[in-house]
Amino acid sequence: MENLDSATIIGLVTMITPAIAILLGTITPAVVEGRAVLKALDGMTRQPEASNDLRGTLIISMALLESTAIYVLLICLILLFANPILDRLLPAG
Repeated sequence: MENLDSATIIGLVTMITPAIAILLGTITPAVVEGRAVLKALDGMTRQPEASNDLRGTLIISMALLESTAIYVLLICLILLFANPILDRLLPAG
């Protein structure tokens, strides 16, 4: 690592950081979605008359949880392909 110049180190860090971010940013919503479905199904089996309300709430909450993973993907793609830090370090040409 001591042989690498600063531009290479920053390039490596900006490639590794999105990988870690996408890993954490997709695992967390997946686990929370699983828990939400589990709790909703548990509530539907305990009170079948409230299943329509639970289903609507579940769909809205899962859409919000999934949008978190999509935002993480968007930020990771920006860091990988339109990285403003690399544009400042490496001159064009």
